[in-house]
Amino acid sequence: MRLNYHHLRYFEEVAREGNLTRAAERLNLSQSALSTQIRQLEDRLGHPLFTRTNRTMVLTEAGHIALDHATRIFGVGDDLIATLTRSGGTIGPLRVGALSTLSRNFQLRFLRPILEEDTANLILSSGNSQTLLRALEDLALDVVLLTDPPPRESFPDLVAHRLAEQPVAIHGTARRLSYTTLNGLLAAEPVILPTESSIRTGFDSLVARLGVTPRIAAIVDDMAMVRLLARDDVGLAITPAVVLADELAQGLLVTAPFPLDIIESFYAVTANRTFPHPLLGSLLAD
Repeated sequence: MRLNYHHLRYFEEVAREGNLTRAAERLNLSQSALSTQIRQLEDRLGHPLFTRTNRTMVLTEAGHIALDHATRIFGVGDDLIATLTRSGGTIGPLRVGALSTLSRNFQLRFLRPILEEDTANLILSSGNSQTLLRALEDLALDVVLLTDPPPRESFPDLVAHRLAEQPVAIHGTARRLSYTTLNGLLAAEPVILPTESSIRTGFDSLVARLGVTPRIAAIVDDMAMVRLLARDDVGLAITPAVVLADELAQGLLVTAPFPLDIIESFYAVTANRTFPHPLLGSLLAD
């Protein structure tokens, strides 16, 4: 038998009042009827919820546990009503999914307008594009950050908002960049590449045109690791400058003077919803 939520609401009122008579008056019930409701809840839960002393109702240990759960249950219900009626001041967390190879610096730039708010409430997750887009379709995420728009044939109901694009370049320590040609550089120095992405596709096309077989130091599915490997001088990072913004600003890494003609775009993907998260509009407008 399922829990009777009317009983739970009556229990919460008695627990708050600490007095059966006052609670009955507030609920517009007779004292005997309310007492019966509480006993039925206790029978359902299998534990006494109150110790009755004179006119005071004192919560037992099980009663404290039940009150904690009741508070959360009814709080979620209030949030549901506020969300669907667009009322109230409580806003649930913004659930953001990001491609694991997406620049962390870019993610911070995208989220900065709400990160600067004292009430920022975010849930961030990363993964591959298929997993993230399925979660977006299932309403488990509010927005997904990618470097390519989702394929229309697989995700016809999703909308890709193009946020920015950045040229991809070669970055590394100064000692690795003392070459006069791009061919010479790529033929001699090891490179750090992301896993399957527009960058990887563009780089593979580039070296094929140049007739160069590069030496690959690492293939990485996390741009934070690309930063660490480049800083440790493992090889040359093939990325947009935003990935290594701090290292470039501090002079720890420099950019090779050879254009690659590879562009990485950034997209925020959303689903068409009747009740989108209220913070999304400001992020996409920026």
